[in-house]
Order: sequence, then C-alpha cells, then structure tokens
Amino acid sequence: MINNMEEILTRLECDPEYKYYVLDGQTAVLEDYFAIKPENKSRVKALVEAGKLIIGPWYTQTDTTIVSGESIVRNLMYGMRDCLAFGEPMKIGYLPDSFGMSAQLPHIFNGFGIKRAMFWRGCSERHGTDRTEFLWHSNDGSEVVAQVLPLGYAIGKYLPDDEVGLRKRLDTYFEVLEKASATQEILLPNGHDQMPLQQNIFTVIDKLREIYPQREFVMSRFEEVFEKIEALREKLATLKGEFIDGKYMRVHRTISSTRMDIKIAHAQIENKIVNILEPLASIAWSLGFEYHHGLLEKMWKEILKNHAHDSIGCCCSDKVHKEIMTRFVLADDMAENLIRFYMRKIVDNMPATQADKLTFFNMMPYPREEVINTTIRIRASQFTLKDGQGHEVEYFIREAREIDPGLVDRQIVHYGNYDPFMEYDIQLSQVLPAMGYCTLYVEGKKPGLQRSVPVPTQALLENNFYHIALNQNGTLRITDKYTGLSYDQVLQLEDGSDDGDEYDYSPAKAEWLIYSTSSAHVCEVKHEAWQSMATLKLRMALPENLQQRAVRETSGYLDAECHVTLARNSRRIDIEIQLDNQAYDHRVRVLIPTPFASTAVLADNQFGTITRPVEDTAMENWQKEGWKEAPIPVWNLLNYAALHDGKQGLALFTDGLREFEIIGEKKDTFALTLFRSIGVLGKEELVLRPGRPSGIKLPTPDSQLRGKLSCRFSLMAFSGSPTAAGIAQHARAWLTPVQCYNKIPFDAMKLNRADFETPGTFSLLTMPSVGCMLSALKKAEDRDELIIRIFNPDEQHHGEGMVTSTLPITGWQETGMDEKPLLQQSERVGQFAVVKPCQSRTFSLAIDCSR
Repeated sequence: MINNMEEILTRLECDPEYKYYVLDGQTAVLEDYFAIKPENKSRVKALVEAGKLIIGPWYTQTDTTIVSGESIVRNLMYGMRDCLAFGEPMKIGYLPDSFGMSAQLPHIFNGFGIKRAMFWRGCSERHGTDRTEFLWHSNDGSEVVAQVLPLGYAIGKYLPDDEVGLRKRLDTYFEVLEKASATQEILLPNGHDQMPLQQNIFTVIDKLREIYPQREFVMSRFEEVFEKIEALREKLATLKGEFIDGKYMRVHRTISSTRMDIKIAHAQIENKIVNILEPLASIAWSLGFEYHHGLLEKMWKEILKNHAHDSIGCCCSDKVHKEIMTRFVLADDMAENLIRFYMRKIVDNMPATQADKLTFFNMMPYPREEVINTTIRIRASQFTLKDGQGHEVEYFIREAREIDPGLVDRQIVHYGNYDPFMEYDIQLSQVLPAMGYCTLYVEGKKPGLQRSVPVPTQALLENNFYHIALNQNGTLRITDKYTGLSYDQVLQLEDGSDDGDEYDYSPAKAEWLIYSTSSAHVCEVKHEAWQSMATLKLRMALPENLQQRAVRETSGYLDAECHVTLARNSRRIDIEIQLDNQAYDHRVRVLIPTPFASTAVLADNQFGTITRPVEDTAMENWQKEGWKEAPIPVWNLLNYAALHDGKQGLALFTDGLREFEIIGEKKDTFALTLFRSIGVLGKEELVLRPGRPSGIKLPTPDSQLRGKLSCRFSLMAFSGSPTAAGIAQHARAWLTPVQCYNKIPFDAMKLNRADFETPGTFSLLTMPSVGCMLSALKKAEDRDELIIRIFNPDEQHHGEGMVTSTLPITGWQETGMDEKPLLQQSERVGQFAVVKPCQSRTFSLAIDCSR
C-alpha cells in the first residue's frame, strides 16, 4: 500500500491529464497509510481539495446483510467525518463487491444525503428490469439512483495496449454492457484488489480510440456517469427490496454461517455497544459525567475494520481470522470496562450510606420486570436487601463461596487484614425504571428475607405462559397456555454434510442426514425461586469426514448440552446450547417445528423487517437457466424471525446466529444454523455452486470449528401481529440484559468522588413497549445534545413514535443519520411523530441537566 500510494500521489500531482483516482471508497486505507506516512497528510489534502483524489464515504466497505443498521450508520458517519479533514467525501453508496444488498440501504444512504448507489452483486431481471440503471426505493420511500456493475468492478484492470489483447478482452464485455445500459455510458473500472496504478493508461486509451472509432473513451469519474443517468430519470424503472439473486454473479447466501464463533463474537460486541454502553454513557452524561466519544470511536473502528464483506463473511485465511477475532476481543474488553466504569461513577457518587449498594441498570426505554441473577461480595455470613424506602426485598441464594480478600483489593491484605469475603450468587425479581436504574441496599450480619423454591409441577418446566414436557426422543413439547397451541419435537438437532467452502454451504453428492432423536440423552432439572432450568445432554455419533459419510461410518461425534431456562413471568423460553464438535465437513442445525404452515416468513433487517417466501421458485430451473449459484431459500436475520398466521405466531430471537431456513412438508419448521464445519477457503464444482472456485483453494483448518462452541437463542409465542405483540422490543430486551453494580467499601482501583451527587434511582426517558422502537441513544458528536433514533419495524403500517424525557427538553430538532439538522421541521418530540413503515427518524434533544 505504501508503494502504491506514493505512485498514485506522484502521478496525480505531476500529470494534469491524469484527472482522477478513486481511493477504494473507504478511509481505513488512509488511516493505515498515515500511521506510516503522517508527513503526507498535506499532499493528500491538496489532492482531495482539488477533486483529483476521491475518498470516502465509508470507513470500510461494509457488508450489508450480516451487520446491524447502527453499524452501517457508524461506518458512514466515521468515514465521512474522516474525509472532512481533507475535503468532501464521494457522495455515492459505493459497494462494488459486497455479497448482496439490503433492502434498507436507500434509507440509510439518504440519512447521509447520499442519493446515488453503485454495486455489483445480487441483481437479476426478476427484480423488475434488465437494465443496469434504475431507481431503487426502500420500504419507506427513500430513493437512490442505482448503477449496477454487471460484470464486476475490475473489468478494466491491467488493460493491454495492443489491438489483439484489447479486442479479446473487451469485445464480449461491450456487447453485454451496452445491451443492458439505459444510457450507453459504459464503465471500465481500471483497478482491482491491491492493483497499482496503471502507468500506461493513456497509451491504452489511444489504442481504444483507434480500434473502436465508433465509441468515445474518456478518463471520467462516477459522478459524471450518474449525471447522465439522472437525465433519463423518467425512463428508469423503479425497484424495491433486497438484491440477493445469484443468477449472474455469486452472492454467497450462506456465508452468514461460516466461522460461527466469529459471527457470534461480532453480534455480541455490536449489541453491547449499541444496546448497553451508549445508552449508559448517555445516562451518565445527563447526570454530569463525561461522554467518552474517543473511546467509543476506537471501539467502533475496531469492529468496523471487520465489517468488510470478506472479513465479516469469514472467507479468509486462518491467519486473517485470528486478527478478526482479536479485534472483536479488544473491542469487547474495552466496552466491558467502560460499562463498569460508568456504572461505578454513577453509584460511587450516590449519597453515602452504611449499607453496601446493589444497583440495577435497565437500558430499555420502558419499565420492565426481570428475574435477575447477579453476584454480591460482603464480609458477612448473612445479609439483608432493602429498597430505597427501607422495605426488605426477597432474594434467593443460588451459590455461596469464600474468596480471598486480595482478590477484592490487595491493600486489605497489605495492612494485615486477612478476614475472608463471601461471594453470593443471588436471584431476585425487580421492576426497573425505564432507561435508568434503581438501587437496593445490602446490610451485612442480618438475616434477610430469603425466598424458597416453589413446589415443582409434573411438567418438565412450567410458568404462567407455557407447559413444557420432555419427549422420549429428547425433544420438547411446548404448550402455549393462552392459545392451546402446541409446538412438538422442538430442539431436534440435524446434522448433514457440508462439501462447500468458506463462501457457501453445499451438500455432498452422497448426503446422509443424522438426527439427535436417535441418540441417548440425559435430562437434569434445577428449580430456583424465580426460574427453572432443564439441561439435556447427548452425544451424536457422526461421520468424521465426507469419506465416512459416503459409506455411512461414524467415528466422529458431536456433544451437545442444551440448557432451557423458563423464568416465572417470562414470555420467553431461553435456550443455550454448548457444543463440542469432533467431526469435519458438516452442518448442524436446530429444528423448531410450529403449527403454522407458511408461504412466507418475517425477519428483521436494518431499521425494519422483510417478508420473504419460504420457497424460491427459481430452484426448479436454476441449473437450466445457468445461475451462478442455487437460489436456496436460506435467509439472513439480524435478531429475530417469526412464523405466524395473522392471529398467533412464534418468534425466534438469536444472538449471532444469523441464518435460517423454513423446512418441512408444510413449510412450518425453523431450521436455525448453529455452525458449519469446512476446511477450505474456496472450492470448485459445488453441488449448489458449479464452476470455478470462489476465492482461492487455500486450506483453512480452523474453519472446521473443531472443539467447543456456545450459542444461544430464545423462543416466544405471541398473539396478534408481530408489531402489536412488540416482537422487536422483546428481541432487543433479550439482547439487553440488566447490568448490575455492587458497591462495597473496597476497590482495587481508586477513583475520586465528583463534586455533585447522583440519585439512587433515575429514569432518563420513556417510550411505549410496542410499536416504534429505539435504535440508538447517544450523545451528539459535536454538541451537548442527545441523539435519539427510533424506527418503525412494521412493513405496511405507519407507526406513532413517542419519546418522553424525564428531564426538561429545552430544544429539539430532527437530524439526518449524520446528526446534521434537517431543514424541514417535524412533529414535536414528546408528542406523536409519524414514522413510515421501515423508516427511522433521528432527533437531537437539548435537555436541562441542572440539578
């Protein structure tokens, strides 16, 4: 990169005829460059200001189907802010190689004033046009002018300068491009992955003019092409939805299950920053503490470096995957420590008391009653919990252990005090304020109000909503007490071959499906005061590899330990599966049958939802039609999916498991992918993807995922529509666990008190628990205001968004996703604001933080 950048800068500076160079659309390139060559910032700035070096708008060219809406927003926000230090960013949604396009991209692009988009993968004529230029709408009506690169982003790479070579390369290209183009403005991108500047490009252009005199050849920039497209606006087709067809180019629809350990780590840190850390930092800022923008940007950029399509898709070498995981671990560690820091700052500065404190933080914008499992430390063999009014609070001791005082604070032992501490894992049920916290007080050496375990029923697990029984084959039968509907054979594991690569799942020609129902299982049940847990353990005998599967031998295995948790008043059934994989080249899914025979399935995407068919009719003739890969109906979700009949339904919430299919004769069963085990980056002639390998044929033994993997998901039966049932809110609440801070008189790291006090209980704002939901709560980047982004997850109906602050609002304005105020006024925050289907709206609130 250092070598190539010097050539680029020098050519742009010294050759006035060499007009433009597009620097890959992502500022992470500049960030890496300036880490080595900071002295060249002025050269880059001069070229950007002159319009010759074209940078941005992204920080990294993002994937659009696996990462969250907030991640895409932050990618553009940081990318465009980085650009402004040098000049204006390229205002084009430039994603020339990402594996398919989310239906919500026009909405996100418009949030940054971007009205143009350019991409390659995912289009076919069945979207509504065979042209490469069209108007693309998202569900809320947001629009971009789209230019598709039907033959990819590198057809002009390494152009030869002789007639024979050029004709061999371009004759076929021109025929395809000109037939599909509405404008006849044909792009020949003269670049490729890691390609240096082509020094003899003008010799090539002269030769092109000579051998194709009927065509005009110019060195141009993308904006000039879009001007020609926009001049034909009235003649362009208007398309809507996502682009994930693999007819003419590969989109790798099943890449979301490659390296599931990395996918899970990604989702967890993504949710931790957006759902917990930023709202907590906003609460702390509203109370008077610093909002650490710099630390948050550092965390975000660590994970955004992993959001380029190959990186988050995990179609890389094992060495690169190690670096990807290291970034997530680093960001997660920073986030965990900053969360604890903010909680401590808030609790440390509450009024001093003789009792220790146990503070619960709820980062959802409505009150919620939760069963909380947490840990306290105290130098006492018994203790009492009291609320702010002095009333005793019931609790249940799950486990107790003695710990060395040096683990609490080395200074205790330094001064000769060796008395041990007790550490108690406790369980309690609390009603928590909206977007805020409440505090209990821990008094030692007094017996507390301990809750006993209720008498268990005949069911395996049971609460007010569900009766769960264990079938003889190790699956569950779940009865919804409100509707009488039953869900039978739930949690059956399906193991099948995977003869694919890191890009795509593909079964072996000699398939053999194996199910956990043929394996012996052991079941244990543990009842506690407010929840019960059933643990199912089994070992599935599996073929060790594809060769064994072909002859139906089994010397490999998969150990599965499934924990099913049902809390007292919970509408959710929470499931965690701990796996130990000791086999190669296979795919494992968990099956969740429902009583809903379906033709379509709902899943969430960025700032909304999308309904997709459970079958793809193109599967009937995909080989005859020459599809580059089979259009198997395996779909992405971000956090939830739902099957329903309009009256009742079942929602599936996941934490990083972002791939599913609807299977069964009646198309009534979720098949949620737990992991794929494959050992090569790219492979040729797959059953579902014939022809050349994708990528390169490089061994990647780490992608076999031998060893242990933990994954979790949750189930929730509901009545009415998914929006009316608050499915989106329930999914976010599950992914936003209550945060707990136990304040004791000892700390290994000392902090000084602030010059103000914080209240023992606090709520920043509230929203309804159904309908429009919160997407982001953070402090504005450049002013002392809070940014609140809400969205309507419904595909068809307008929603009414309402945010009520418990602190006085002294000013408000609607902004774009870039946090810049919009020119037009809108409905006042604190009253109903109309939000279109699958639309987000962003508001900036000035609040009175004075006490």
